[in-house]
Amino acid sequence: MKIHYDLDSFEKLDCAVVTSGTFDGVHLGHQKILAKLKEITVAKGGESVLITFFPHPRMVLFNDSQKLKLLNTLSEKIHLLEKFEIDHLVIIPFTREFSEINSQTFIQDILVERIGAKVLVIGYDHRFGKNREGSFEYLKENASKFGFEVLEIPRQDIENIGISSTIIRNSILAGEVEQAALLLGASYSLNGKVVKGKQLGRTLGYPTANIYVVEDYKLIPAEGVYAVRIVHNHNQYNGVLNIGKRPTIEGKDRTIEVFIFDFDKEIYGENLTIHFVKKIREEIKFNSLDDLKAQIGKDAEEAKSILG
Repeated sequence: MKIHYDLDSFEKLDCAVVTSGTFDGVHLGHQKILAKLKEITVAKGGESVLITFFPHPRMVLFNDSQKLKLLNTLSEKIHLLEKFEIDHLVIIPFTREFSEINSQTFIQDILVERIGAKVLVIGYDHRFGKNREGSFEYLKENASKFGFEVLEIPRQDIENIGISSTIIRNSILAGEVEQAALLLGASYSLNGKVVKGKQLGRTLGYPTANIYVVEDYKLIPAEGVYAVRIVHNHNQYNGVLNIGKRPTIEGKDRTIEVFIFDFDKEIYGENLTIHFVKKIREEIKFNSLDDLKAQIGKDAEEAKSILG
């Protein structure tokens, strides 16, 4: 997959089969579109192009960056899309100026002149251009004028599996990571750097790695204790993870701490990928550190049972 971080780095194709959208989560609904994109590309003997945008349009247009949290960081989305054998990923920097481009200009100047679109594959509810004025009906009516075909993924194909990025975000915010995994087609994950904490876990006999997620727009699951899988340097481990404010020690800031089973390496400053498998319990305040230690032991045993 060739990655283009702007349109200037893209060389117009003779036969581009194109889809566009934010593709946050690259969930099963998105995967239907990508499968159709590949199918048509092979049939046409062309090259597939996925156009996406960064930052997310809502972050720019509605100033709700503190409210909107995304399922994927940009690097995570790129990693997920690489699995679908897309020829070209075009990441258009989304700005207020870009948002003023109307649908006709977007089609003519970007899809036709810059990309070389011969087929456009879109989901049933996809809209584009200023104020999202461009619809499937508009595309169908004007396809011959612009010189490309338009193929729509029918409403029932997406709705029959009941998937949207919003539904998945809500599941994760509720701690329902198993449900999210069913809709994503994979476990929900996050990437972060290991930073120094208060090292309380070490004194309790359960040394934890404190995870710092750099991107503040990344969606963090609900507070609580989770059974997780951890990837470090391409090796996978099992563990138990806590998200919360550590009320037993009167903590004020939310932390993400993971106890990795059968692991004793010094990894400060290194990156971990956390895959959420199941929420075990809510975070609660214990009467003493001994009670907390006992509960961590029980959580670890339950996580091992869940993770097999």
